Amino acid sequence: MAPTLNLFLISTLIVTTTTLSYSRTTPPHTTLLNVSSTLHQAHQILTFTPNLLEHSTPTPTPTPSLSHIESSKSTLFLSLHLHPRETILNEHHPNYTTLLLARLARDSARVTSLNTKLQLALTNLSRSDLLPQDLSAPVSSGTAQGSGEYFSRLAVGNPPKPFFMVLDTGSDVNWLQCKPCSDCYQQSDPIYDPTASSSYNPLTCDAHQCQTLEMSACSRTQRCLYQVSYGDGSFTVGEFVTETVSFGSGSVNNVAIGCGHDNEGLFVGAAGLLGLGGGPLSLTSQIKASSFSYCLVDRDSGKSSTLDFNSPRPTDSVTAALIKNQKLDTFYYVQLTGFSVGGVSVPIPPETFAVDQSGAGGVIVDSGTAVTRLTTQAYEALRDAFRRLTRNLRPADSVALFDTCYDLSSLRSVRVPTVAIRFSGGGTWTLPAKNYLIPVDGAGTYCFAFAPTNSPLSIIGNVQQQGTRVTFDLSNSVVAFSPNKC
Repeated sequence: MAPTLNLFLISTLIVTTTTLSYSRTTPPHTTLLNVSSTLHQAHQILTFTPNLLEHSTPTPTPTPSLSHIESSKSTLFLSLHLHPRETILNEHHPNYTTLLLARLARDSARVTSLNTKLQLALTNLSRSDLLPQDLSAPVSSGTAQGSGEYFSRLAVGNPPKPFFMVLDTGSDVNWLQCKPCSDCYQQSDPIYDPTASSSYNPLTCDAHQCQTLEMSACSRTQRCLYQVSYGDGSFTVGEFVTETVSFGSGSVNNVAIGCGHDNEGLFVGAAGLLGLGGGPLSLTSQIKASSFSYCLVDRDSGKSSTLDFNSPRPTDSVTAALIKNQKLDTFYYVQLTGFSVGGVSVPIPPETFAVDQSGAGGVIVDSGTAVTRLTTQAYEALRDAFRRLTRNLRPADSVALFDTCYDLSSLRSVRVPTVAIRFSGGGTWTLPAKNYLIPVDGAGTYCFAFAPTNSPLSIIGNVQQQGTRVTFDLSNSVVAFSPNKC
């Protein structure tokens, strides 16, 4: 009996030692969430008073024009200042919850707009199949609460006049409100007056830029008319023209833009929209940029960053392959393979994030969407993995589209499981805690800032991108994520 007993004791010791060793070597990866700091910012943004005179105005310096650049085979570095919405618009909210709900309302409209654009492309419909042909009858407008979470300062015309423009990687056509207005919403800058610019040049109906528009028509004088409508009900209608646009480091001639005489919907505050999509009419395509990058600072901070063109991507970036959807060239798709929580891979089938043969599905990087949207299957797997590792945190009620919330009111800081996005090729982008646990009130309630969508399209939003320089390396078909490069 003694040898048998000894063998049992040795076996038990081995099993116990192995179990203890495993538990010591495989704790979940965690990171620190500074509750005090993020709550302080949430309170500060409510009393922030924008001073438009302090914002930098792009003043062009004597640098080569685009035509000179092309002939000399050189590349012009161009840069614009980039500001979060609350540092531009003088909006007042009684508390942080109302500010959050306003943001989420704009966000829902944004997601609807992107999905509508994709559905039109997949069904081979153009907006001209759905909207009036004369480009004069208004469609139903969105609510007048304003849209755009980040604004750039761009100068248009000769002499150059500065305007705040919404940054938008999900659309192509650049436009701004234009005198005379049949219907213009309120904006921060004076409305652009084409009669005051010597470089204003209306396009004719047979111009290739006019032919490239999704929806265009001819005026009686054969001038090109455009209309861009968004899925949230917003729209802009007017003449399609070319103008000179100026950056702090130079200017570019003959950029096709919309001169909008009738503009309604979710654009209050901005003079217009800066289209940075992948289509031929976007600013990036027209200036033949080899790359562009931006860093979106925390929306609750008073800081700004830059939008750069033709800058090299940082060498310490996490990269993802940039892929094209043959049905729609506007969106920037990336090859996402999954997520990890606490250092452990979340079990999600890889095909969940793929673009199918019809052009549906896939994952895009978007500057205008706030909260990252994932297909329901992917979201629930990610959420459940996060919940399993946060059972030590006090739960709180759901808030709006957030179903996983915590009461952190008694804490100054807390360690939470890491959340990382994984791309094909092995790249892993680990998010800061404040980019996925965000305050939803001023009292210390925080929510997991991802959301499900019934659409097959997933979207990496700007809450997750905050504090990271995102570089679209167009010449190498790569998107790079570089933390702390603002």
